Amino acid sequence: MNQQLGKHFVKLIFKLKQSLSRGHRELITAASVAVCVLLLHSIGLLQSLELAGLDQFFRLRPNEPPEDRITIVVIDEPYLKEVRSWPISDTKITQLLQKLNAHKPRAIGLDIYRNFPVEPGNQELHNTYKLMPNLIGIELLANDKNVNVSPPLGLNQDQVGFNNVVYDLDGKVRRSLLYWHVNNQVHESFALKLALLYLKSENITPTKAKNNPEYLQLGKAVFTRFQTNDGAYVGADAGGYQLLTNFPKPTCQSSSGEFCNFRQVSIRDVLTDNVQEEFIKDRIILIGSTAPSLQDFVFIPYSSSLMGMAKPVPGIQLQAYFISELISAALQGRPLLKVWPDLWENLWIFIWSYLGTVMTWRIRHATQSLFSILVSCLVLTLSTYLAFLYGGWWIPLIPSLFSFGSSAIWITTHIAHIQEEWKRSKEFLHHVINTIPDPIFVKNEQHQWIVLNEAYCRFIGYPNKLLIEKSDYDFFPKHEADVFRQQDDLVFRTQKRQEHEEEFTNAHGQTHQIATKRSLHKDSAGNLFLVGVIRDITQRKLMEEQLKRTAAELLSSNKELKLKEDHLRHLAYHDALTGLSNRKFFAEQLCESLHWAQHNNLLLGLLFIDLDGFKQINDTLGHEAGDRLLITIARRLSSSLRTSDTVCRLGGDEFTVILRAIPNVEIAAKIAANILTSISKPVVLEGYAIRVSASIGISVYPYNSQDSETLMKQADAAMYRAKHLGKNRYEFA
Repeated sequence: MNQQLGKHFVKLIFKLKQSLSRGHRELITAASVAVCVLLLHSIGLLQSLELAGLDQFFRLRPNEPPEDRITIVVIDEPYLKEVRSWPISDTKITQLLQKLNAHKPRAIGLDIYRNFPVEPGNQELHNTYKLMPNLIGIELLANDKNVNVSPPLGLNQDQVGFNNVVYDLDGKVRRSLLYWHVNNQVHESFALKLALLYLKSENITPTKAKNNPEYLQLGKAVFTRFQTNDGAYVGADAGGYQLLTNFPKPTCQSSSGEFCNFRQVSIRDVLTDNVQEEFIKDRIILIGSTAPSLQDFVFIPYSSSLMGMAKPVPGIQLQAYFISELISAALQGRPLLKVWPDLWENLWIFIWSYLGTVMTWRIRHATQSLFSILVSCLVLTLSTYLAFLYGGWWIPLIPSLFSFGSSAIWITTHIAHIQEEWKRSKEFLHHVINTIPDPIFVKNEQHQWIVLNEAYCRFIGYPNKLLIEKSDYDFFPKHEADVFRQQDDLVFRTQKRQEHEEEFTNAHGQTHQIATKRSLHKDSAGNLFLVGVIRDITQRKLMEEQLKRTAAELLSSNKELKLKEDHLRHLAYHDALTGLSNRKFFAEQLCESLHWAQHNNLLLGLLFIDLDGFKQINDTLGHEAGDRLLITIARRLSSSLRTSDTVCRLGGDEFTVILRAIPNVEIAAKIAANILTSISKPVVLEGYAIRVSASIGISVYPYNSQDSETLMKQADAAMYRAKHLGKNRYEFA
């Protein structure tokens, strides 16, 4: 079954590779690889590798300044051999606590289960508890009461924190717990209680974050709650208030000289007063076991090793890591471990998939391609490491490397297939085109000749070996090569056959007129070939040029005749002075307009216009001024009318207007009023502002008459009535 699925998957991938378009191959390949990687990531197959990569980032982190706020009092194996008992008696614990408290630490954390008395000295221990409000004990929480470990007897509940830890699938601890609900009751962790006691002296108390009230804020830090699919995790247990722990890496030297991450002193030295006061005063003191026989050890990121076995750390040191992170984030704003939203992570993985595709596709040289891939992987690793180191960002590394490498391998395989098919196609084309007498060339996408037949080599005048893998710009004048390149690009872009006529200069300097048919061909690997077939059309073009010259001469003669005809026609129908239609044109238009109005059952208006006082202006300022006045009046009449109306000059200072398709007589009156207003505006002549007016007579078809002659007479009579009634007005017939 699995083999069949594998075969189907391979076939699907092969078909997809064949169907990739030239313009989107890189994008589709990158998207396909990214989707596959995201699918693997979503089902958790990359989780272990990504967590291992995160561990290495922790190990590569440079050492941070020593942690002077925490001192660990260790119960080591030599001390257990000395006292020869476990648990340690309440008397010893009482002595230890009293000696520590005498040096005034800010908080003391007792990371030892004391859920039953260990005589002698139980009562004295209870009394000591009451005198140490800065003491925090531990308990183990669980939903099953049989698994619970009760807090130390005699401590208030406010002085107890749980020390439960969250393990990943590989058994390591990479998350810490701040709160846990059991039976609807909120419990604080051991590390959080001690950190809060320390920060209380710095006037820092827990508050709700401003941006998200569900998150805890301490000083400069907002503690984002871990979600089930954060980072590389898939379906992880996100119960309680968990944090992705950004483990600090402080350095110190223990009193025994053994390397550690926090200041350590033995319980024996404390009991014998061999510990400097500065190691205790104003610090958080943690009491816990480092003895191998007690087996209180856990694995954390620093436990990993590229070579050799992983080394666990004591549970008390794990609590120190948790406390140090909380305090450093609150006081100094030390970055917490953060993850990107899913959308950003997916986009990041796609970008690297696309880079792998583009880089491999465009860098065909094997050595250069390998070097570029190695450099890119180094850049990716370094960028994610720097983001982790300086910003606390956990950016997907393994999925990005996997998508980048997979894209590169996919494209490399595809390129090998393309090159093999390319070789076969060239051999086939060379065999075929040599049987054709017309000059034929074959180019690749870089516009280089890859196959030429013998006819083409004879036509251009150069041998085949000199031309192969060269371009037009190497042998033709630039203006000719530009045309060839433009036509080639058109075929590559449209993937359609094109035929174009061009100039072709051969090796002997002879220029030919050619017609080139270009077409695009694709082999089974998707390689594109531009095939061009050339025909010499020099003689035909010479004949065509002769015919064109003859036709141009005839066309020029026809144009001159047409211009003369148009000029005579214009003179016959237009007034020479104003450019308006003349009396002849008016008579024809009036008859046609009346016929159209009768056929469509519409109204038609006729305006007869005569200027008032025009003779006086002619006599006073001269005929030249009068002509300029008539030209101005003609312009104003044209601008006052609709595009469907016709204005004509009958002669002298008389004008007529044909109003076609008016809905009612009021429209004719409105147009006449507009004309009167326009004409009455002053006209500057000979330095004087001259005002003239007009008298207008209006007749309307079919109300006044149904023939043009009668309409004209009635409009003329109405005009004279307007003059008689005072001028500068209009009257209806």
